[in-house]
Amino acid sequence: MTGEADAARVTQDYYDSADADTFYERIWGGEDIHIGIYESEEEPIRAASRRTVERMAELVADLPPGTRVLDLGSGYGGAARFLAENRGFQVECLNISERQNRRNRRLNAERGLDGRVRVTDGDFENVPFPDAQFDLVWSQDAILHSGNKDKVFAEIARVLRPGGTLLFTDPMQSDECPDGVLTPILERIHLRALGSPGLYRELASGVRLDEVAFADYSPHLPTHYRRVGEELGRRGADLAGEVSGEYMERMLRGLGHWVEGGAAGHLCWGIFRFRKAAGPD
Repeated sequence: MTGEADAARVTQDYYDSADADTFYERIWGGEDIHIGIYESEEEPIRAASRRTVERMAELVADLPPGTRVLDLGSGYGGAARFLAENRGFQVECLNISERQNRRNRRLNAERGLDGRVRVTDGDFENVPFPDAQFDLVWSQDAILHSGNKDKVFAEIARVLRPGGTLLFTDPMQSDECPDGVLTPILERIHLRALGSPGLYRELASGVRLDEVAFADYSPHLPTHYRRVGEELGRRGADLAGEVSGEYMERMLRGLGHWVEGGAAGHLCWGIFRFRKAAGPD
């Protein structure tokens, strides 16, 4: 299994591939390539994925226009554009995939958002911004790709201003998950372990990030992966010539493992909210 030092490179190589780029843009959710919150079992993936953005944005509705946001693992920038257009926030996107970042910049330009959404190539274990620069750090289903999550949390705490908010989602293993049952998933994403609610609470506490709330949406995880698998099965022929058959076959197997893990209660997912302690360390 991939070592911690290689996790960023593996992630970049994967998301920069033409197969992955086409799959995520055409099947997964368009601008929003993360897990959705579903109102029905058959709801379109894009609608459910956008609902996650909306639900998270409701949790920071008290922040004023001009709020400075860092979106870690921003993908195609759907959340960043939503926050800029609907909340008047200034958003810095930090993302490791150059291919995704090019699309993000193009979509920002098409929407006239170049001045409110900026995109930087990089990873969240080495955030290229000064201390205490942001009012809000936002991340959706990205932290799992790090093999050094304690460093990620240290970087988040460093760039947040005192009193600032961390708001994120991440596919996690449950705190009660038995050893070994997630091996097929971990092998697929080239990591030794997923985060868990308990781990994230411990890491946050260690860098003086106080938990505000955790909204548990775990049932939506297997629903989302099932819906993505159904769409890929239904539309796979349309992607022939754009996405390799080998990639689609491996993706369908991988999606099935996520569905199984979620249905068994070995996986969880939800919205975490933390606040950086005010005052001196």
